[in-house]
Amino acid sequence: MNARAEFLKTSAPFHLLPDDVIEATAGLLQEVKYQKDGIIYKQQTSNLKGIDIIVDGEYESFFYDSSQNKRLVEIYGKGFCFGGISMLLNEKKCLRTIVVKKGTVVYTLARKYFKNLCQAYEPFFQYFITEFSRRMLDDEFAHFYKNSSSFEQHYTTPDQLFSKRIESIEYREIVSCNEHEPVFEAAKQMAQYKLSCLFIKSDAGKLIGFITDITIRDKVVVKQLPYNTEVRNIMDNPLVSINSDAYVYEIILQMFRNRTRYLLIEKDGAYIGFITRNKLLSEQGQSPLVFIQSVRQAVSLDELKRKWEAVPELILQLLNNGVHTEIVNQLIATVSDTIAVKIIETVIKEMGPPPAKFVFMVLGSEGRKEQTLKTDQDNAIIYEDKANEQRELVRDYFLQFATSVSDRLNQVGFVYCTGGYMAQNPKWTHSLSHWKRNYDSWMAESVPETVIQFSTFFDCRYLYGEASILEELKAYLDVELKKPMEKLFFFMAKNALQYEPPLTTFFKNIKTFKVGDHEVFDIKKTMTPIVDLVRVFALRHHIFEVNTGERLKALKELGVFTEEECLELLQSYYYLMGMRLKKHATQIIHDHTLPDNFINTNTLTRIDKITLIEIFKTIENFQSKIRITFTNNLLG
Repeated sequence: MNARAEFLKTSAPFHLLPDDVIEATAGLLQEVKYQKDGIIYKQQTSNLKGIDIIVDGEYESFFYDSSQNKRLVEIYGKGFCFGGISMLLNEKKCLRTIVVKKGTVVYTLARKYFKNLCQAYEPFFQYFITEFSRRMLDDEFAHFYKNSSSFEQHYTTPDQLFSKRIESIEYREIVSCNEHEPVFEAAKQMAQYKLSCLFIKSDAGKLIGFITDITIRDKVVVKQLPYNTEVRNIMDNPLVSINSDAYVYEIILQMFRNRTRYLLIEKDGAYIGFITRNKLLSEQGQSPLVFIQSVRQAVSLDELKRKWEAVPELILQLLNNGVHTEIVNQLIATVSDTIAVKIIETVIKEMGPPPAKFVFMVLGSEGRKEQTLKTDQDNAIIYEDKANEQRELVRDYFLQFATSVSDRLNQVGFVYCTGGYMAQNPKWTHSLSHWKRNYDSWMAESVPETVIQFSTFFDCRYLYGEASILEELKAYLDVELKKPMEKLFFFMAKNALQYEPPLTTFFKNIKTFKVGDHEVFDIKKTMTPIVDLVRVFALRHHIFEVNTGERLKALKELGVFTEEECLELLQSYYYLMGMRLKKHATQIIHDHTLPDNFINTNTLTRIDKITLIEIFKTIENFQSKIRITFTNNLLG
């Protein structure tokens, strides 16, 4: 065997080839020696003619960002094989920029010979796929590979702008007062209904003008008019209206043409409502932040329901444009929170002020800000302790309040919790002292059933009301956790070991089961061990962050997990979460079916499968750590 063949035999992945193939390949190599430093390949520009094996010297590899800063700099030395991933997975365009050092010697294997080896020898091909999948777990590498240009993609397409009619947009009910109404009474009415525009009627009942916050500021406050001035003397006009069957683009043009921020909607000769320019433009929002603002401006349950139904489209768009899954989770949580708070405020307005201070908290995945699009309600209420004679009054109010909130959330699309973890369940709406006793009993009893309840209610997050009540409960829990709790941690660790990653023997493939005609695995159960193991470590170390990612980072700061361990778990968790969210969104949008958590392995690419296997190995490794730490048994 000649010198080149001997060199290949010690270089990955050529060492995976039979000896006679290595010898034949050695005869196909072209030697290249570089006489000076310089860029030899440019990212996403240079077409590779083959792969390079470094014999002597080095390559400097990196991505340029938009400011021409070097990112993810790596140095490749003797024996490194460069270019395989670019050839196989990037249409032969170089993924990264390469600077060569003077005196570097490489062997180049032409593209056609490289592809022949990939087709003929599976282990050789798998080497590059495995390396790529490992790289894709790195957020920064994935970002540059996907080449996402902006997080704020246009949410409403031009086609929708020219095809949507005003009937598809929620408009507001007309609120008016008589033309002789004094300004201060009109202002009180605007405050009561949270309006920025109040319409004015003549004695004959005809709309003749309107006043706004700006009208009162400019025509009354600045001019120091008496507050009992009649509104007819300061109102704005003329009124501008448009027919209810108009298109969205026509409404926008009408508003800007007439320089008005308020447009009356007319149908069959009568005014049926009005729409504001801010409302209309928020419907055409160009970013998730504007979408959230449009949710805040919703005025009915039907509109909130439509907003929630629009979320899958937005989620899929963000994921396809390379937005990190953690950010997408935050967006879902923010939209969900906004909807829930609007419903809570509406119910309080209808029922009257609560008879005691309280906090409405969310639990489980919602509490962790890790909701998916297959979600149900998980919430509870804690109210302040009251004297004996007031207890029943307070309890009756909050149970009625919780039922009303829960019913409306269900109407919007947050279905009732089948396990009953909802505030409308009398078990989960109680005084602060009662909640302290709940936690006491769960910790003292520490059997599998109570540990599940404890885990659910440890993942609790403030949503509405008096945050100090929840903070007092957490402070109480912090003190109690300083006591010996080995039995509690033991059963929580057992929960984290309940689901094994779906790996076949010797970690060669994904273990599946049949649903209908498809071979699938349950991605929710696959992710659960990560959530569970991070939770038990967080509890052990008195970390009250609710989000799995935030808990991991806090544990890393305490030295419980190393930087590398933290990164492995974060990357694994959010890779699985991204796959799960994309599955849910696709089912809702394209299949028009309710989302599930079953991933059909036949729909996965080779890269997906290899990446998942590596993730499952990572989870198994961490399960071994939790066995030793909490159960003193490596074998479980």
